[in-house]
Amino acid sequence: MKRLHVHVAVDDLAASIKFYSTMFAAEPTVTKDDYAKWMLDDPRVNFAISARGAAPGLNHLGVQVESAEELAEMNARLQKLDGDVVEEMGTACCYAKSDKYWATDPTGIAWETYHTLDSVPVFGGQEASGCCVPEPAVAKVSGCIPVKAKSATGGCC
Repeated sequence: MKRLHVHVAVDDLAASIKFYSTMFAAEPTVTKDDYAKWMLDDPRVNFAISARGAAPGLNHLGVQVESAEELAEMNARLQKLDGDVVEEMGTACCYAKSDKYWATDPTGIAWETYHTLDSVPVFGGQEASGCCVPEPAVAKVSGCIPVKAKSATGGCC
């Protein structure tokens, strides 16, 4: 069974934990000094927030799978898309060790598909302020919706 993953960057972790705990009628299943995660069954979602200096708002979306076989199936789907797929095996991110594949949607939103292998005591990632989201495979033109780098013509909007 797959689970939708949503990760939101927040300014005030404590206030956000209070808000989402009230909204979901559940306390987080993981709480750290800079991170909280709810593994909800109704709705079935892995919802995470972090206060690590990233711009507030949507950080990335994802699909969490329960087996290596499901992850391989998701990778096969991603490989059919017109875009780059970033593979990360055994990576440490968000206090978990996971195998994952990243893709970027046409609007520049990062999507991860992943299988969690274990928990780890560190947030992970290359920079203390950010999450583990790879740079999107799109070119951003100031003031415009992101466009795929290989088809960008330099025009805007």
